[in-house]
Amino acid sequence: MDARRDDTLELKPEVPAVAPDVGTPVILPPVEPQDLPPDAAPLEVRRRRFGFLHLSPINERRWRNFKANRRGYWSLLVFLALFVLSLFAEVIANDRPILVRYKGETLFPIVVDYPEEKFGGFLAVTDYKDPVILNEIQAHGWILWPPIRYSYNSINKDYPRIKGSEGRCLGYPAPPPWATSAELCEADPVQLSRFQAIGNRNWLGTDDQGRDVVARVIYGFRISVLFGLILTILSAAIGVTAGAMQGYFGGRVDLVFQRILEIWSSIPSLYVLIIISAVLVPGFWTLLFILLLFHWVYLVGVVRAEFLRGRNFEYITAARALGLSNIKIMFKHLLPNAMVATLTFLPFKLSGSITALTALDFLGLGLPPGSPSLGELLAQGKNNLQAPWLGLAGFFSIAITLSLLIFIGEAVRDALDPRKTFR
Repeated sequence: MDARRDDTLELKPEVPAVAPDVGTPVILPPVEPQDLPPDAAPLEVRRRRFGFLHLSPINERRWRNFKANRRGYWSLLVFLALFVLSLFAEVIANDRPILVRYKGETLFPIVVDYPEEKFGGFLAVTDYKDPVILNEIQAHGWILWPPIRYSYNSINKDYPRIKGSEGRCLGYPAPPPWATSAELCEADPVQLSRFQAIGNRNWLGTDDQGRDVVARVIYGFRISVLFGLILTILSAAIGVTAGAMQGYFGGRVDLVFQRILEIWSSIPSLYVLIIISAVLVPGFWTLLFILLLFHWVYLVGVVRAEFLRGRNFEYITAARALGLSNIKIMFKHLLPNAMVATLTFLPFKLSGSITALTALDFLGLGLPPGSPSLGELLAQGKNNLQAPWLGLAGFFSIAITLSLLIFIGEAVRDALDPRKTFR
């Protein structure tokens, strides 16, 4: 078996050699792969270091350049950590318990919707924060709650309200408990004990409908990133395909496509959204489809220029002479070279997609009312200037998210630039 093709071949610990002056075998010390510098290690060793990724030498150099940009590398780690945590938002912030032990039976309300009759009630949906249901479960078992006992649409019914400057009890929006020294209004002691429990605290206050701001930020961040990722991936796939066809075939195909793009890109997308929102109720997939109709055109010019530059290279001419199909030449030989410029734009496109959804929600043309949205939180901050925690929570959420993506995009740009090296 050829050792050069075997990525799992291990180096032998001892290699016998013949000394030129004595003629007796000499045992050389073992050579470990980690003792070799990265550029001197064999290709098989370098590929084994990255496991299933099997990075090529040029991609390994790009990854090292990316890690050398500390700001971009740590931004990627922080963004991935926040995104992964938001995927488990139901476990972090929810008005349903994670686990309930009731009369010897183990229940999972976070995944199963139990009727209230199971706990002695009569409603179809169980409100686990109802004092009657809560006391019934605690009398016959125990409850394991998430760290934040509110979902994005949960209303804090235990809020006793605070007294204003004139002594009147104020309603929602409610300030965070650490940001005010106002006196609480009179309430039942049991209600006050539930309100002051750690899990029931509204650490960033409530909005104008009594919903927890922290829970809405967590769910809003998740839906914004998922929307941006799906929109970026789909628009990149369509834009890369269209640009590849234009740049590779050229001639009349390129001319016709360019005229179509000029007409299509001149359509005001905001007016289209206003018209459609007047006819249909805007939702996640409706907004995604509408924005996808206009966002794919931004990558066409980059891919088209790369294909126009590379279609007359010698290796492409050789591929044609070997009889390879146009599709294989385009996507196997030309596209890897064109993807360098495309990948540089993707983090910036992702931030633009998140900004687009936030702007539409801020204008009231985005997700349906009640949906967790950072743009809707900003709109509440604008409408409730007496509650600055609403605007500040939305602003810092958007600012941190976009800053992380911009830092990642800068690191990707520098890592893919062959003219830049890092030490």
